[in-house]
Amino acid sequence: MRTLRRTSIAAAFAAAAALTVTACGSSSSSPSSASSPTTAPGDAVAATTITITNGVASPKNIKVARGSQVTFINNDSQPHNMTSDPHPEHTDCPEINQVGFLSSGQRRQTGNMVTNRTVCGFHDHDAPNVAGLQGSITIQ
Repeated sequence: MRTLRRTSIAAAFAAAAALTVTACGSSSSSPSSASSPTTAPGDAVAATTITITNGVASPKNIKVARGSQVTFINNDSQPHNMTSDPHPEHTDCPEINQVGFLSSGQRRQTGNMVTNRTVCGFHDHDAPNVAGLQGSITIQ
């Protein structure tokens, strides 16, 4: 009787463990709302500064020389958390992630833009679906 009870308990634990592994191993992930373009946008301008005002990053698309840094200036009344695409991984251009959280009135530079990727998308991590806070940096 005792052996049967231990076997039943062991089987119950094994079943619970299998369910846990199945649930944790799920391949579903949240969709990326901001995707990086693969070619330079036609409206990209030569600049090394992006200013955020009234919930909009401007200019939206810029071109910089390889090795340049880009300065993000938050002139908005709200804080912004500027990161690389895609959301939420932020893996395309880690140099952008150095900007991070900007309180109102703050400015911060990216790392040196030396990535092998020629077009780096950016967005506000805390508002990834707001088109006005999305843009790109083309490295030439």
